[in-house]
Amino acid sequence: MTQQDIKLTRLNKYISDTGYCSRREADRLIEQGRVTINGKIPEMGTKVSDDDVVSVNGKPVKEKQKRIYIALNKPAGITCTTERHIQGNVIDLIDYNTRIFPIGRLDKPSEGLIFLTNDGDIVNKILRAGNAHEKEYMVKVDSTVTDRFLKDMARGVPILDTVTKPCKVTREGRFEFKIILTQGLNQQIRRMCEHFGFQVKSLTRTRIMNIDMQGLKTGDWRLLTDKEMAEINSMVESSSSTEEASDYGQEKPKTKSQHSKRGVNSAARQKRFGYGDYAATPGQVESDAPATDFWSDNQQEASTSVDEQDDSTTNFWTENAKANASVIEESNHVVEDNSASFSDEQIASRARFESAQKRKSHKKPATRFSIIADREKAKLANAKSEPAAPRVKGTLTLKKK
Repeated sequence: MTQQDIKLTRLNKYISDTGYCSRREADRLIEQGRVTINGKIPEMGTKVSDDDVVSVNGKPVKEKQKRIYIALNKPAGITCTTERHIQGNVIDLIDYNTRIFPIGRLDKPSEGLIFLTNDGDIVNKILRAGNAHEKEYMVKVDSTVTDRFLKDMARGVPILDTVTKPCKVTREGRFEFKIILTQGLNQQIRRMCEHFGFQVKSLTRTRIMNIDMQGLKTGDWRLLTDKEMAEINSMVESSSSTEEASDYGQEKPKTKSQHSKRGVNSAARQKRFGYGDYAATPGQVESDAPATDFWSDNQQEASTSVDEQDDSTTNFWTENAKANASVIEESNHVVEDNSASFSDEQIASRARFESAQKRKSHKKPATRFSIIADREKAKLANAKSEPAAPRVKGTLTLKKK
């Protein structure tokens, strides 16, 4: 027999086929170095034959066993887990002589149909959301089931940072309805009802794909027939088994981007500046009117105050004009006498400064420096048009009146 004639199987599938665990769990065991082939630690993706000895934690995995498929009518209060130390676990309830595990979950307070098997490959195919396999539930709530409630539930409900897929919802009684889902988010039905203010009183899964609870009392179980399994295998034939069942339907931790400060600041900016989802509505604009009036009133009061100050300042200069006239006249003579000590550039710079200050002021009265600056500015303008006369130093004599 040549190497090509030997049938090789991927290691994770080989372990899964023995019923030891699912493929994803087998991958974890391989990554952790807990799996050996003929005493050697293999790499991911290694293939094995029936002649190889595959061991997990130092113990050879048993030969392929007959695949088991069980349908259980789970009572309320039983936990869907393989952890035997947890009181009221589903494995102890069935007490089967072969290692099995549940396909999916059913909340502890919920009851109804659930599958158990030792076939790790079919678990993922049944649970994968993209395969749209139906699961039917009967739900009793604390309030009257209305048409609006049924339509909203069927349309899709925002929970767990997503929106549930459209589903079929029908009324079965005043406080009871039937819902058919094709996905299995964590506590999906309870969260959907809570979104609309309804509390679930009881929840029973009545069907999974082509299997119902007919003939099964609460707590009873039975093996699925070959015909039923043929139908299930036909339904999942094109299904991918890449998604791990144990990971499916769990709340995924929020990523850093979902908590990023940038997103929060962006929303704050929208709310502050009025765009995006926080853009002001007509009602909001109307509610902002009092604030606008407040600032308008204060602007008018401030303007009135400035005018009053300007009037008082003007009156002050008017009343003191006579007293200052002689001082200004004397200053003019002094400036004319001492102007030779300043360069034209310095005088022009001072004139520009005084001019700028004058433009910035509001009704600012003339000052000593502004008068001097205006006169020097006029002299500079005349100097450009005709040559300046030579300056002669002399003594200034003031005449008394």
